[in-house]
Amino acid sequence: MAVPSPPRPRWSWADSRPMRWVRRSFGYSRGEAKGLAGLLALMLLTIVAPVVLRPELPVYLPAADQKGVNEMAAQLKDHRTMEQGFASRYPKREYQKFERRGPRYPVVAQVKLAPFDPNQLTAEGWEARGVPHFVAARMVKYGQAAGGFKAKAQVKKMYGLEDSVYQRLAPFMQLPDEAPRRDYAANQPGPDGKFPPFAAGDATASKFPRKPRNLQPFDLNQADTTQLMQIRGIGAGRARWVVKYRNQLGGYLRKDQLDEVFVLRDAPDLRDSLKKYTFVSPSFAPKTLNVNTATFDEMYLQPYIGKPRARLIVAYRQQHGPFKTVEDLKQVPVLKPADIEKMRPYLRFE
Repeated sequence: MAVPSPPRPRWSWADSRPMRWVRRSFGYSRGEAKGLAGLLALMLLTIVAPVVLRPELPVYLPAADQKGVNEMAAQLKDHRTMEQGFASRYPKREYQKFERRGPRYPVVAQVKLAPFDPNQLTAEGWEARGVPHFVAARMVKYGQAAGGFKAKAQVKKMYGLEDSVYQRLAPFMQLPDEAPRRDYAANQPGPDGKFPPFAAGDATASKFPRKPRNLQPFDLNQADTTQLMQIRGIGAGRARWVVKYRNQLGGYLRKDQLDEVFVLRDAPDLRDSLKKYTFVSPSFAPKTLNVNTATFDEMYLQPYIGKPRARLIVAYRQQHGPFKTVEDLKQVPVLKPADIEKMRPYLRFE
């Protein structure tokens, strides 16, 4: 009787030659070799699956797109045709100018044109000569406010007056074409630099006297606002700022200090005019500030010191005692040598 052969062991991937080599080389057990094989298979599947399962790209059909474009073009053409038909059925109306008339605005009978004085006409008189009602009322109101029309050019500039109406009325207006020029030679300052008062009823009278053409230079530290306003371009506001900065500073030592005035920083032409017609006396002594006795409120008003520097100077003085010379200010933090040089003429130490 034949002896049955023993059953063959079941083969697995872990018993393959590569895995046996891995097990011998890295010392893996049989279970670890199976786990490595599964991990490698999963990685391979992850790489191959997107390529295999990628959906098929859509096929472009130009005929379908062309059909859609043709349909949209046909709809647009029909829409334009409908709009043109609507416009032809309802044409645009031409509105003509008309004036509202009624009990409040009665129709004024027209008169034959003859020479007339525009300053003697009422609103009805202008209307009788072809001027619209609202323009006629405006002309009468302007004439009363301006003291009467002085020339035809003023009538021509009236808002709402058509040029054709003006051209028809201009030959009959008893006014010169242009206003006469003013005689500025009669308005000259006297020996004291002031303008003479205007006579009562003088047509050239104005609350703003004309500034002199030949102005003599004057002392910048002695001038008041009236004298500063004689310079062209310097009004009351700028003149007050120049005097105010001079008082805060203690006096101008150089004309270049005018560049520091707030309202003159963006006006180089006005600064040049001020420097041209002013001077600083060589013997002028500025008003000084006693650093050892001045309070914070008195010190910060000096433009070259200001609030931050004044606060530090007062604090240093309280901690270290009074200052002896201007050189002691160099020990105060944030005070630069250039700042100290600007302050030097305006400080004293007592």
